[in-house]
Amino acid sequence: MIRMLIYVLLIYVGYRLIKSLTRGKTQETVKRDASPDSAVTYRDPVCGMYVSESDAVVGKLDGQRHYFCSMTCLEKFSEQLGHEPHS
Repeated sequence: MIRMLIYVLLIYVGYRLIKSLTRGKTQETVKRDASPDSAVTYRDPVCGMYVSESDAVVGKLDGQRHYFCSMTCLEKFSEQLGHEPHS
């Protein structure tokens, strides 16, 4: 009975080992690329806070995009330059 349990355990360990070797590194690379650490961040020109592209409030000035942490910073930026905010 104990021999049978040992054989089953060895077969399971072998199966897991083979499965991990055949999986390769592609899934690991995809997970690493999708991590929040790899998100692009921009510095808010008004308060200096760093904000990710997905969370940023975007304003345009002369065709150039500027990224802000909030609408308040966007409004302050446009007041300093004398422009209306564009999104």
